[in-house]
Amino acid sequence: MVHVDHGIGRFVALETVKAAGVMHDCLKLEYAGGDKLFIPVENLEVLSRFGSDEAGTVQLDKLGGAGWQARKARVKKNLMEIADHLLGIAAARQLKKAPKLDVSADIYNQFAARFPYAETDDQERAIVDTLSSLAGEYPMDRLICGDVGFGKTEVAIRAAYVAAMSGAQVALIVPTTLLARQHYQNFAARFTGTSIRIGQLSRMVTTTEANKTKDGIADGSVNIVIGTHALLAKGIKFAHLGLVIVDEEQKFGVKQKEKLKELQENVHVLTLSATPIPRTLQMSLTGVKEMSLITTPPVDRLAIRTFVMPYDPMIIREAILREHYRGGQSFYVCPRISDMEDLEKELKELVPEVKVITAHGQLSPEDLDERMTAFYEGAFDVLLATNIIESGIDIPTANTMIVHRSDMFGLAQLYQIRGRIGRSKLRAYAYLTYQPGQKLTDQAMKRLEVMETLDTLGSGFQLASHDMDIRGAGNLLGEQQSGHIKEVGVELYQQMLEEAVAAARHGVNIGDLATIEESWSPNINVGASVLIPENYVEDLGLRMGLYRRLQDLETPEDIESFAAELIDRFGALPEEVENLLDTVAIKQLCKKAGVASVEAGPKGAVIKFRNNTPPNVEGLMKWIGTKAGSVKIRPDSSMMAIRAWEKPRHRLAGVKTLMKELAALA
Repeated sequence: MVHVDHGIGRFVALETVKAAGVMHDCLKLEYAGGDKLFIPVENLEVLSRFGSDEAGTVQLDKLGGAGWQARKARVKKNLMEIADHLLGIAAARQLKKAPKLDVSADIYNQFAARFPYAETDDQERAIVDTLSSLAGEYPMDRLICGDVGFGKTEVAIRAAYVAAMSGAQVALIVPTTLLARQHYQNFAARFTGTSIRIGQLSRMVTTTEANKTKDGIADGSVNIVIGTHALLAKGIKFAHLGLVIVDEEQKFGVKQKEKLKELQENVHVLTLSATPIPRTLQMSLTGVKEMSLITTPPVDRLAIRTFVMPYDPMIIREAILREHYRGGQSFYVCPRISDMEDLEKELKELVPEVKVITAHGQLSPEDLDERMTAFYEGAFDVLLATNIIESGIDIPTANTMIVHRSDMFGLAQLYQIRGRIGRSKLRAYAYLTYQPGQKLTDQAMKRLEVMETLDTLGSGFQLASHDMDIRGAGNLLGEQQSGHIKEVGVELYQQMLEEAVAAARHGVNIGDLATIEESWSPNINVGASVLIPENYVEDLGLRMGLYRRLQDLETPEDIESFAAELIDRFGALPEEVENLLDTVAIKQLCKKAGVASVEAGPKGAVIKFRNNTPPNVEGLMKWIGTKAGSVKIRPDSSMMAIRAWEKPRHRLAGVKTLMKELAALA
């Protein structure tokens, strides 16, 4: 865990501590040299997850040492530079003018009505957001993050239609030839009967056709071109490019993305991804990119059942035959081309009842096209392929997938591969196998566990967040990789980056780092037991989850609904839980009032302001004047309120009233 003031420590346990005769639940953290730190549960927001799975290699900080503060300041300075640069990019886009791309509602509605499915609410929202950005005066930079098969392509088709009908050219850039072929077929089918001309540039296109398309791009007669990174070649010149659509952006390397940036001067950009790479996700979360999430599955779509297991020939045979006898097809994915020959022999012996065909990237374009078409048309039952199929292949009849040596694939790869099945109304099954008796690395095991748990529809965004935890977010500015996440942990890094972007937005000078608001948490001690007792909520994980949620309670309404939920789930609130909720309410009032700590006892309370300075000194002095000597300022700038509060409940109620009055002054 990372403590905002003390740095990286190891979480040991949730412990009930007895102090001054009352019980208090605290998180126990261990620091370098065996030092212990106890954090009260109501102050959990000062902690964040470190977010790295290399727990064994993490260097713990020394309690009270200067190392952590120095490291944090260094990261903050670097983040300010990143934020400044990012906002420079965003501001430069705002200064540029892009062509307004808009068509009349009648023409657009006629085209939209040809979509054979019902749009989901999220998809509809993403389309509306995208079209309104295209009609704006600034260049759009939008990420559509939607799960595999949730309808991102339709958003791209609508945007491309509007752009082309407005007289602009559209470039759709994809990572693989198979995906280019599939998009070309989809677009050609949807644009039948319109005046829009579509071209294709990839390895699968003959030289004559490719030259025709290039000429059409240059003279403006080709309105939409779909292609692989061949579109980024030097010889390609657009007559009037207006919209660039990047599909599966996580597949492009940094160099290709730099070329894309050059292509994107003064044009609208739409990025589609089920599992955005951490850097893109980071840019969207910090508001540098616009983001539309499509999390609603299409009607009748079922989640894919996923099994992680050692390779077992009998289960594989059963799975392939079950799919075969219900009239469907299967994918068998293999990580290496060198293993395919042996696997093909094995499959033919294991399941002689089915026809197997192979596909991989080393085949000639014509051969690959022929094989994919044959499988698409149902001439074969099993496609044995490399991860060439992971990008956007859409075969609704294929609903069983076996992944050979699944530990050799990355998390986003596995997710994309699995997304090739389950695209119809039938239940789909995925078997992620690994070699029997083989010990998997911790990271591979973690990837497979994540795949097994992400069995709900629409988990792509969740997966990208997991990926950001496992891999770190990288540097937002290109090839340079950032080690800063390792220094301060992923959650704190994210928070600091958001603060840095906000500071840069408000024109705060980079050198003036002190002006950025640090997160802080008031300390409250009223001599009352503050905890969720074990006999009230037995499960430790559940208790920790409830404690974690306390930091999100900001208004009296939030606290009230949380209390109602506890009563509903676990029964009447014990006194300790009531004390806990009152303490959370006081804490929020303290934040508004600028109060750093409150110590209350039977004879009153001592209140210390943050940085020893009340937010409204004049107002405070007037307020003290109305209190007839019961409130005094002490020499150390703290404030003393004299009261008779015998019982802890009286103290909590009294401190709450005091804080309400101080918060009103601030």
